Amino acid sequence: MRIPRLRPNPPVRRRPRQAARTAVLDPQGWVFLLRSDNSEVGVHWNMPGGGLEEDESPQDGACRELHEETGWTDLAPGPLLCTWEHDFTWHGIPVRQHEHIFLGRGPRRQPAGDLSAVHRTDGILDWRWWSPAELARADAGPFWPPNLPALLDTVRPDWSNGLAPTEPVHLGYVPNGPPRGR
Repeated sequence: MRIPRLRPNPPVRRRPRQAARTAVLDPQGWVFLLRSDNSEVGVHWNMPGGGLEEDESPQDGACRELHEETGWTDLAPGPLLCTWEHDFTWHGIPVRQHEHIFLGRGPRRQPAGDLSAVHRTDGILDWRWWSPAELARADAGPFWPPNLPALLDTVRPDWSNGLAPTEPVHLGYVPNGPPRGR
């Protein structure tokens, strides 16, 4: 009897995608996050943001996405917090996304206007403000990027006092963990 040889699956070819997000912190250090679902990585919490349009700068894209996903037209991204790369599937297309994450300041409030169509299209399930203590809980998350709570801890004291971080953090490529429940 002949035993067939198993061939490894070929690596997934991923399309490069540029994106930008804004971590909006209120004066007490709470951060606004969106709960999203993705077919490849599952349910996770991330900041408002998304893919850049052609010839759009990361800061302009972060501002546009912040307005589209929250309805807040009075906020703008500030200094760059970090960059990172990760893989996921966007509308059926495997991508390797390079993200710029900016810091922003704003009051704690709910999103403005009817955002249901945008949220449905983008796989956004919910939103909420997270306190520093809630972010630090072992059962919190998962977050994009996975070390978001630690990143915010490093800048929160200065940012809350009106100071900007001096150097952005470059995380490089961060592989996905196992998908989380839906």
